[in-house]
Parts: sequence; C-alpha cells; structure tokens
Amino acid sequence: MAEDGGAGVHTDARADARTGTSTDPTGTSTDPAGTPGDTLSDTPTHPDGTANGLRAGLDAPAESPSSRLLALFEEHRLTPTQRRIAHCLVRHAGEAPYLSSVEVAALAGVSQPSVTRFAVALGFDGYPALRARLRTLGLPVRTETEAEVHRNEYVGAVHAEITNLTRLAETLADPGPVGRAAALLADSRPLVVLGLRTGMAPARSFGYFAAKVLPEVRVLDEGGSLLGDRLDQARAAGATGLLCFALPRYPRELTDALRTAKDLGLRVVTIADGPFAPAAALSDAVLVAGVSGQLVFDSCGAPMLLGQVLLQAMCDITPGRAQARLEEFDRLAMERGLFEA
Repeated sequence: MAEDGGAGVHTDARADARTGTSTDPTGTSTDPAGTPGDTLSDTPTHPDGTANGLRAGLDAPAESPSSRLLALFEEHRLTPTQRRIAHCLVRHAGEAPYLSSVEVAALAGVSQPSVTRFAVALGFDGYPALRARLRTLGLPVRTETEAEVHRNEYVGAVHAEITNLTRLAETLADPGPVGRAAALLADSRPLVVLGLRTGMAPARSFGYFAAKVLPEVRVLDEGGSLLGDRLDQARAAGATGLLCFALPRYPRELTDALRTAKDLGLRVVTIADGPFAPAAALSDAVLVAGVSGQLVFDSCGAPMLLGQVLLQAMCDITPGRAQARLEEFDRLAMERGLFEA
C-alpha cells in the first residue's frame, strides 16, 4: 500500500503457518515454549554467533584495529553515553590499550565514572580490566585513517540493519502470528496505538498510515498521569485493541500503561525487539523485530517495517472497507490539492 493511499489493498493468499501456537482457556496465545502471546521470532542472531552479524557484514579488513574493537562491543546493549565511549575507543583504536580512564573520558567528553560504568557494562570489574583485555587484542596492527575508522562504523551499522531485516523476512515466511495479531486489532473502534520514548516514532508512523484505512486511531505517545485517563477514554469510546511498540530502553511508564490496558479489558499486541521484553508478559500477542545498536542511538527500521506489515494484514481482513477509505482519501486529496504530484 503506497503512502497516502496511492495503491490498492492486496489480498493475496498467504502460506500455511510452519509452526503452531496454542490458546489457553483465557484466550491468551502461547508458543510451544510457554512465552506469553504469539511470538513472531526470537531475538535476532547471526549464524556467526554475533548479536547482529556486524562482523559478517563488514567488508573492511578483518584485522583492522577498529574492526576488532567493534567486534568486542557489538554483543552488548549499551546506553547512548556508553556507545559514545565505545565509538571514541574505536576512533583511537591504535592507542586505546594505553589510555587511562581519565584520558578516555576527556576524549569522549564524558565523566570518568561513566568510563568505569562502561567497562562494567562490558562485563569487566573496572576500566583497568578492560584495558588489559584491549592489550590482548593486538590492536596496533596497522595505522588506520580517520576515513577507514568511520567507514567501519557506518558500514557496520547499515549491515546490522540489513541483518535485522533479513531475519524479519525469514520469520514472515510464517504469516500466522501476524494474521492472528491483526485479528485482535482489526475491529477495535477506536484503535489505540501506544509508544513512549523510543517507541514514539514507530507509533506515530503507524498511526499516520492507519488513520487512512481505519475509522479512528488514537496514538498515545506521551507519559504522565494523563496516560491512564486517555486509556480510560479510549475504552469508553469503544476501543477493544491496543498496539504497543516496546523498544529499548523500556520505559517503566509503558509497562504501567499496559497493566491499565489489561485491567480495562483491552487486547494488547506488542511489537518488541525480543520475546522477553517487559511488555511481553502483558501482551496477547508479541511480534519481534530486532533493533541495531551500532550507532549512538538505536536504529529501528525493522520494527517500523513490521508495523507496516501488521497494518497490511489488518487491511486484508476487510479489504473492501480499507480500499473504500483509501479511494475517499485520494478524492479529497485531489480536491484540496494536497500534493504536488
């Protein structure tokens, strides 16, 4: 379906599901391992054992200092500040094993305790232990130019996202979980879409397009004490379903809001980066798409694409109604001269 209703709704036949799920007496779907909800896939992994296949995707020299450091950092979920420190070490790979924590802090523009916390996040007792580990990597193999270091980081980030999208494509070969999730949401009037902090952008994107094929969509993307009120109002207006985007770092308010939603009797579908995200236990169905953490902030291309796939599946349930709304939007857009072309 093209942006702003430029194309019709597809109703192609889907393939049979490869793996089944069971439903408990309460109506909550569970996978064979007992994970709450319909789970589309496990946390994305690469055949080489890395979290996102960065090493496999890089075409930079495997023995370059920056590549070795990237391989050390890539398997850990780091905060934006910690990623800044990691990128600083990558850019100074040749001298990294000999820098003190104070020197690293100065180069990265962070505090010295932040460097210590960074080392602990990597599993070391402190920065001295991390520095000792760096010295075993034989980092000063050759001198890299600044362009080469940046190339390793930037190309690696793109390949990490490609890996997430490839993994998503593989899991979508079984359309069953997406179809069941769509059925939970398709008849909700209004449909509630929840996304806080990092989930805000995918929630808004989904809501923007969903409003073109659904009668009413309410996007809740701000926390605070009013969030519960808005859920109450949506339920009173007739809402029966809620789509949640739960991405790291997971806001505590998001979990609280889902508890409220369940108390109100809403069916919850969550798009998350892994089947064990905190929101999963409060969801009737969980669809998984990985995020990549190679840059200072996560790249959420796969979750946003999965949202579009879910919306397509919702349209496929009532294709005639969705198509009629798209055609009406096109008619109004033409009358109002909304677009240049």
